[in-house]
Amino acid sequence: MRQRRFAWSRSPSRSNRLDPLYLDDKIWKAEQQQKRRLSTNIKSFIKSEPAIVLYLTLWSFYIRLWKIWQPGSVVFDEVHFGGFASKYINTGFFMDVHPPLAKMLIALVAKLAGFDGAFDFKEIGLDYEDANVPYVAIRTFCAVLGALTIPMAYLTMKKTGHSTMSGLLVALMICYENGLITNNRLILLDPILLFFTSATTLTWVNFCDKDKNYKPFNLQWYFWLAMTGLNMGLTASCKWVGLFTIATIGLPTIKRLWDIWGNTDISKLKFMHHFFARSLCLIVLPIAVYMAMFVIHFHSLPNTGEGDSFMSPEFQQSLAGSNSHMSDTPLDIAYGSRVWVRHEGTRGGYLHSHPHEYLTGSGQQQITLYPHKDDNNWWIIEKPRNARRRRPDGPGGIEYVRDGDRIRLVHALSSKRLRSHDEQPPLANDEYHKEVSAHNDEDSRNDRESDWIVDIVAHNENDVDSKYRLRAIHSRFRLRHSTQRCALFSHEKKLPEDWGFGQQEVTCMQNSKLPKTIWYIEANQHSRLGKDVEMVNYNHPNFLAKFLELNKIMWDVNKGLTASHPYDSRPQAWPFLQRGISFWGKDGRHIYLLGNPAVFWSSTFAVVGYILVAFLTVLMEKRGIFDLYNESAARFFITGWCAHYFPFYLMSRQLFLHHYMPALYYAVLLFGSMFDLITIWLTSRKKMMLVIMASYCVIYAYRNFIPITYGEPWSQISCENAKWTRTWDFDCVQ
Repeated sequence: MRQRRFAWSRSPSRSNRLDPLYLDDKIWKAEQQQKRRLSTNIKSFIKSEPAIVLYLTLWSFYIRLWKIWQPGSVVFDEVHFGGFASKYINTGFFMDVHPPLAKMLIALVAKLAGFDGAFDFKEIGLDYEDANVPYVAIRTFCAVLGALTIPMAYLTMKKTGHSTMSGLLVALMICYENGLITNNRLILLDPILLFFTSATTLTWVNFCDKDKNYKPFNLQWYFWLAMTGLNMGLTASCKWVGLFTIATIGLPTIKRLWDIWGNTDISKLKFMHHFFARSLCLIVLPIAVYMAMFVIHFHSLPNTGEGDSFMSPEFQQSLAGSNSHMSDTPLDIAYGSRVWVRHEGTRGGYLHSHPHEYLTGSGQQQITLYPHKDDNNWWIIEKPRNARRRRPDGPGGIEYVRDGDRIRLVHALSSKRLRSHDEQPPLANDEYHKEVSAHNDEDSRNDRESDWIVDIVAHNENDVDSKYRLRAIHSRFRLRHSTQRCALFSHEKKLPEDWGFGQQEVTCMQNSKLPKTIWYIEANQHSRLGKDVEMVNYNHPNFLAKFLELNKIMWDVNKGLTASHPYDSRPQAWPFLQRGISFWGKDGRHIYLLGNPAVFWSSTFAVVGYILVAFLTVLMEKRGIFDLYNESAARFFITGWCAHYFPFYLMSRQLFLHHYMPALYYAVLLFGSMFDLITIWLTSRKKMMLVIMASYCVIYAYRNFIPITYGEPWSQISCENAKWTRTWDFDCVQ
């Protein structure tokens, strides 16, 4: 019957067209044609770029999320970043050296997952499961963002004109990079940072594609330029390493503008359009995004918390519940005033004394800085008997304290005078540091060691009198010792807990730098100042003042992280993977951040290879022979690597292998570019074979270090065999 239908002519008669058999055959043919089209579409999709991106994404999720629930306890810097999530939920202000975006995202996910902020993440090894912490959800969020860098790396390679094989190889190298896997699976800032770094790179290459051949100013051109600026701001809002990403984009932007300026076919008006569009999107927009993150940060932390002590009294007073809130205090300082003297240089607190003696030096009563309000902070300003007398110049016959006056400070509770002498202080043992103590000399009339000279060094511009006479809050002054030629000084070093109670040391320092010898009076009491005396208090800072202050303190604290760590490393060790970081160990299992050696060493080889090829290219061009290699994408990738690597040589702070991860990302992209250069003359089949061989090496290395990547069991023999270099110091005994 079916054959009979097919035997019909192509132009059947009217009677045939009405035949049910004919209609059935027509429907059958349409169905077959639709199936063939569907099959063709499916095959086409399977081989298409969206399908490749989907495969890479799904496989990356598997690699990153495999057994993400282990270990079920706090690991490495989860102590800090999980703890910050807890502080956000509890709305208590804290201080951290990193900008807030990544921490706020972690806190948001934790809150949505049901975390109540009760768990404090205080130390490595604390159990999550007993405390019902939704750590799996938070880790999953970080892992997903880390996994998304892999399809973005592939798309970046494709958008810069590289082959599919090269893009796949780059994606697989990042997918199977053990160090990135370890970092991505934990509650850390690095996966969020790397996500925005790779997003910035991808949006930038998309913009460059639209900007080719000077065809700007359409909607897509503006979209990708604005998206680049947005991602730059988000990257810098995660960690200050994002500033290196901004430099990576900034350098080619400057070069592009220079090229446009040199093109005489482009009018000056059009050049200004290029300049202002880039300035708005790549400078103004990132700054606005960065500042907006701090707006949210301050709004999220309205209450007093552990970070108060880092901040100025003005900042502290803007926090609800802070014990720094004070009532108005009399502005004028006179002899007989009871005062609180505060150190400005370190924000360490108030000049303080208590009935405990030094165990070294003079053995006299201790002088320290104390960060809290306390009755032992009160001092009485007295005039030495041998000091020059003036006529009373204040109400009730009092005499104001003026610039250049010789004064004595008497501790209100113990009646002992602040003094300095030739004894060495407990901690600052340099010869130019002198001990400062509180003591009552029997012959107080001739006790020149208790005399201090007031030097007003700064004042409130709206209060001219504070330049010439000492005034609360408005005057900044030094106290110079009358005989030792030193100035009252304090630094961040703290006395031992057992006898100095961990309070900050105060000395008298000769030839001291100005900042750490600056003091001011915060509170003032005098019974004869009268009721109509002028009062003063701290000004409440606006957002910009708080923003600038916090960023300055973040910079200072970051710069001060110079203490050694058992697993710190310097930049010269990173490209060669000389050592890793021990993250966690328990019950015979270990998590140790160690990169995939196949990825690290091959990407470093690519960097060296590019430098050699670029050098040869310059030599060839100089002789006019030929252009050996002038790939703009490779130049961009090497710029990104340099911008994210070499600045660490300028830092004296504590550094670790994970600081190299953004630079590693660009080095792997560069490897893909160099791979295309080397294999440019090969057929697609041979190129595919090379990719398969390279991928096998990467996966083989990855599988060797699975136990320390995921915290899996490992035999001691296998562990020892996996130490490919002597510098890898993961523990094979426990």
